[in-house]
Amino acid sequence: MRKFKSIDNLLDNMNEQELIDYLEEVIWNGKPVSPFDRTSKVYELEDGSYMCSKTKNKFNIKAWTPFKKSKISLRKWFRAVYMLFGQTGGISSYNLAKYIGVSQRTAWYMLDRLRKANDFFLLKNLVKLNGVVEIDETYIGGENGNRHKDKKVPHCQGRNWKDKVPTLVMVRRGGDAIAYVVPNVKQKTLEPIIRANIEEGSTVNTDEWLAYKDLGKWYKHLVVNHGKKQYVNGKSSVNTAESFNACLKKGIDGTYYHITRKHSQKYVSEFTTRYNLRKHKDEQEKFNLVLSSIAIGKGLTYKNLVNGQQ
Repeated sequence: MRKFKSIDNLLDNMNEQELIDYLEEVIWNGKPVSPFDRTSKVYELEDGSYMCSKTKNKFNIKAWTPFKKSKISLRKWFRAVYMLFGQTGGISSYNLAKYIGVSQRTAWYMLDRLRKANDFFLLKNLVKLNGVVEIDETYIGGENGNRHKDKKVPHCQGRNWKDKVPTLVMVRRGGDAIAYVVPNVKQKTLEPIIRANIEEGSTVNTDEWLAYKDLGKWYKHLVVNHGKKQYVNGKSSVNTAESFNACLKKGIDGTYYHITRKHSQKYVSEFTTRYNLRKHKDEQEKFNLVLSSIAIGKGLTYKNLVNGQQ
């Protein structure tokens, strides 16, 4: 595999076919797999595409990715992947459109394809957190007073919850994060999610919110009381989770300004992926990890995206 130190170094020295070959190396590691039947034998055709022996359908490496049936060059797709997941705050469709030379509508479509693939991968490949885990809930969506008049929520002031999207965040100290958009922060909503995502017997740190009061049945439960201006209680704190939340809200407010509820989980998953990649300092390693994680096979149509179909 060709080595590179930056995305510019990769894109400036490879043509479209070489980028296709690079994608094949990352996803298939030299052994083509049919998107129609993973167990099928695959034949390489003279035009460089492949055929599934069981279904007789032709395909190429793009069939495994959000780039499927796209007329946009891989050069532009690779740039979008890097800018979305390789940069701290992500990138808006307006800025991506300027950087790669497409319309804002096309850039939004590209970014949402990537977010959908990433969200699907995270949900499908979740690994339970263990060890010492911090749990915190937060609300995303920006300040009502800062929004354009057609997006303001009427009769909503201060921290009114109908103006926000509640999100549950679980972070393993020194490890990965898992975050879900939730309908509310009641015990009956949060407790099943926590139990499904954190191994029983782990140490969990929370604040004094009542929804967490019964976690001691399954975990070693440590509490820090924010209501009493307590931010560290012995070994108990939720500072790591709150740091994640701060980055999440700052990124959404600073880069995207406003997101709708129906798309909010994809944005939360986007920030989760960037957080979980933070320890990978090598740019090529990080880029290849993202490419391989979004290789799930099913594309989206623009109509489905704008209609909010999942």
